[in-house]
Amino acid sequence: MISFLYFLIALAILILVHEFGHFMVARIFNIKVLVFSIGFGKKLVRYIKGETEYAISIIPMGGYVKLLGESPDEEVAEEDRPRSFSHKPPYVRILVALAGPVFNVLLALIVFYFVSIIGYNVPSARVGNVADNMPAQAAGIQKGDIITGIDGQTITEFLDIASSIEKTHADTVKVKVDRNGTPVEFMVKPTTIQEKDIFGESFTRKILGIERSDEVITKRQSPLKAVPLSFYMTWEYSRITVVGVIKIIQGSISPKNIGGPVLIFQEASKRAKKGFGDFVLFFALISINLGVINLLPIPVLDGGHILFNAIEIVIRRRIPHRAQEIAQTVGLVILLLIMVFAFYNDFDRIFDFGKYIHGR
Repeated sequence: MISFLYFLIALAILILVHEFGHFMVARIFNIKVLVFSIGFGKKLVRYIKGETEYAISIIPMGGYVKLLGESPDEEVAEEDRPRSFSHKPPYVRILVALAGPVFNVLLALIVFYFVSIIGYNVPSARVGNVADNMPAQAAGIQKGDIITGIDGQTITEFLDIASSIEKTHADTVKVKVDRNGTPVEFMVKPTTIQEKDIFGESFTRKILGIERSDEVITKRQSPLKAVPLSFYMTWEYSRITVVGVIKIIQGSISPKNIGGPVLIFQEASKRAKKGFGDFVLFFALISINLGVINLLPIPVLDGGHILFNAIEIVIRRRIPHRAQEIAQTVGLVILLLIMVFAFYNDFDRIFDFGKYIHGR
């Protein structure tokens, strides 16, 4: 129940921030905002302040900001045209559409910054297991040893081990460990293996042949050092999300990896059980995903609106309303198909439909 509550609160915040981005930039350019809604469908809660109606609607999977003159064929009174969305220059409409995804990415950046200061869990440098017939075993490293240094480089967490090995050009490295409070040194000759990354692409790396333990340590950064780290994490997660989307479109990654709300909820529940820090980091990752996916050039998404207005800038005239309607319909169908497919994948992970289809 607590996990579900976390999920709902996180979802509401993500939607609120996204729509607030559209709302703020619209207000900056003096566009009249008619409705600001969290959720779709029937309005459960309504509150009118000034010229804007604020609402919470029954379907929580999204939200919207309704602007005056948002539809090109909408009748707008002459005196209201200066505040109509469709009567603003294309670059203004692009900025309004771009604001939602940008606010989601900025939210992730802020979350990464504060989590870096408050503290986040990382695997400790304790050896959880030593693989058979591998360099670490041959050198004498044992389960429970804590790696403290490699070739003069200090090791504070498990991820430091791989980066330290890659940095050295020597065939043999000096590995320092703490064994029950006693410092011990080993000379280890790393072996090279070939693996596949999260996108299925092959790469080689040098390893000692050890596995991490379940032990974690909490890392904290100073407010100053947290700045570049938060920017790096935001950039890296954004890059991975963009590359992942491209790989799925190219067919390099199986569409089976596409997940919907059920998968997100399951993962959020796992993270919540690990601790608030893990859950918040996952929340930031989902915020980046929401921002990036909304930039896809699919009509009805922000990216589709950006594309239409960019074309308008290039051709220096309005795209025919009929063409926009057709594109919006096609975009809606594509989006619905993706959602249906995501839901299918979610339930397939739970119920394994293949065993019924193939008689397993």
